[in-house]
Amino acid sequence: MLVRTARLFPLIISHHLHPSCTCSARQTFRWILGSAAAASRGLRSMEPLKNSQDPEIPTTKPPATPAESSAEGISPAPIDMSVDKEKTLAVGLLPGETVVKEGKAAILFPSANEVFYNPVQEFNRDLTCAVITEFARDLLAQRGVKVVVPGEKERVVVSLSEETNEADVQTEEKNGAEEPAVTVTVGEKCERGLRVLEGLAASGLRSVRFALEVPGLQSVTANDFSTKAAALIARNAQYNGVSHLLQASCRDASMLMYEMRGKKERYDVIDLDPYGSPACFLDAAVQAVSEGGLLCITCTDMAVMAGNSGETCYSKYGSVSIKAKYCHEMALRIILHSLDQRAGVYQRYIQPLLSVSVDFYIRVFVRVFTGQAKVKNSASKQALVYNCVGCGSFHLQRMGRRTSNGKHMKYSPATGPPVGPECEHCGQRHQMGGPMWAEPIHDLAFVQKVLSAVSGNPSRFGTSKRIEGMLSMVTEELEDVPLYYTVDSLSSTIHCNTPPLLQFRSALLHAGHRVSLSHACKNAIKTDAPPAALWDIMRCWEKANPVKREKLSETSPAFKILSTEPSFEACFTVREDANPQSRKRHLTRFQENPQAFWGPKARAKAGGGISTDLQDKRKKCQNKRKNQITDSSQLKDFPCKKFRQGTCNYGDKCCYSHDLERTNEEKME
Repeated sequence: MLVRTARLFPLIISHHLHPSCTCSARQTFRWILGSAAAASRGLRSMEPLKNSQDPEIPTTKPPATPAESSAEGISPAPIDMSVDKEKTLAVGLLPGETVVKEGKAAILFPSANEVFYNPVQEFNRDLTCAVITEFARDLLAQRGVKVVVPGEKERVVVSLSEETNEADVQTEEKNGAEEPAVTVTVGEKCERGLRVLEGLAASGLRSVRFALEVPGLQSVTANDFSTKAAALIARNAQYNGVSHLLQASCRDASMLMYEMRGKKERYDVIDLDPYGSPACFLDAAVQAVSEGGLLCITCTDMAVMAGNSGETCYSKYGSVSIKAKYCHEMALRIILHSLDQRAGVYQRYIQPLLSVSVDFYIRVFVRVFTGQAKVKNSASKQALVYNCVGCGSFHLQRMGRRTSNGKHMKYSPATGPPVGPECEHCGQRHQMGGPMWAEPIHDLAFVQKVLSAVSGNPSRFGTSKRIEGMLSMVTEELEDVPLYYTVDSLSSTIHCNTPPLLQFRSALLHAGHRVSLSHACKNAIKTDAPPAALWDIMRCWEKANPVKREKLSETSPAFKILSTEPSFEACFTVREDANPQSRKRHLTRFQENPQAFWGPKARAKAGGGISTDLQDKRKKCQNKRKNQITDSSQLKDFPCKKFRQGTCNYGDKCCYSHDLERTNEEKME
């Protein structure tokens, strides 16, 4: 046991650990010394582990493959990735711990909420593994290294169109003819591979999955400011047999990235998934990522980014958010604007690869490059948005303008505004939001590669069906059309029945406009049609489904919009191309919540204690509309606020209680 402890101890206190965090080394040593062996793997869900009194399970270490050992620049993996193996070394476990199964990783997790873990984000982690794999495939091919993913037989180009493009097939065969000399698979350390940093690792689940599921890695640094989290990361690395790839670090994430700003020390991939806003880490992240490197950023402060606190959004991201139907896509464009703005300070610029709005958070994958000439284009990539508070029509105003003058580019201020003092459709005022990113938020060629890889190997991830549905919708979006409308909001404005989605899309296509759906909203309509064309279509629909004009106020947006005759006759005959392929194929696009209380989990306490259960908090503060009072006699159980203020004039006839002492005693109980 002492020999095994000596092997485990360097993992807890690595060279990345902060000096102030090494004070608990003696406690950690005793903690590991008094614990016993790990239980074998079980189901994907959380299962209780054996305590320190359970018998030790013998483990075996499989030998390294000679072919892998002789590969150039690649060290042999100490584990066999083809089967669900036993652990190479016995790892000490604490009483009450559980094993969290996700992907190929098995993570030790304490029963108390000392280290944050959220099972809801499995889709986030699966998608990140898929994106980094394709990023490594493209980047390492330039370095002469070919990555091999287990279960991936051949690259299949997934096309949403029904016709097969023979040119694409020939291109794939031609590209596959010249194979690099070095081949690397998952679990192997590649000297030419990627250096990955997870700045806020918590339990280390994401980093362990990178080491087990993403090929072509040189090193993975899992950092967390919590001493307990760093110790748990080291134990999880040993438990999963990836200590040759994964290093635990106990540092401030910003300081760690600031120290790695040198060109030879930068990381190829930086993943930031904080609890809340990542704003305080963005400045360090855009400097610490290598040339053409990948930034993976998650934002869970959607209340701020979706318009509830525009002033707070400006203080964090330099942009004012608006509470509108397109708030989720605007949140994506706000974080991209913030990244580009901070990168521009250091003569760098971003190239978005994939930006998605999922569940209660948003996730962006961007590459960062350096170039003073390209940075000058940044102003023309940002835009302000003017949103009408009455009818919801919006207009974009670019921050700058660039015109090509032969071999030179001319830059000038933009002209505006694009709207008048009042909305031309309903006469209401405008709100101004932004600035935000107004360029495409996806790289469709890269998204197609990720989609092809996931579709060709569906057993690799537990959420493959949802990834396929999400990315399919992304490839169908109009990339040059920012923001969107929703059919239900257009109908609500004029108080009429909602037209079927296919009929409304067909009307836009018949009018000569482009239209697509959006992954960010189920009823979204992305179109290059101006707001006047949309309201003309709604006027034509209202004639077939009339509303009661006499009930409309003369100052309401509905009255003013319907008072104008449409400029053309809309055709609502359903067209074949109005139904996108992802909808025809019934892909999983907007899945329902799989269980109750689906959403963000409780934040881990800094001191390591058990935080308040969110379900108890919801029962106390929410569900106000459930179990409503139907009998007026039950109101006597509630105190009269006016009587407390001395302004109640009903006396004994008041339906509320005037006995303040009894209500105070009930509160004390």
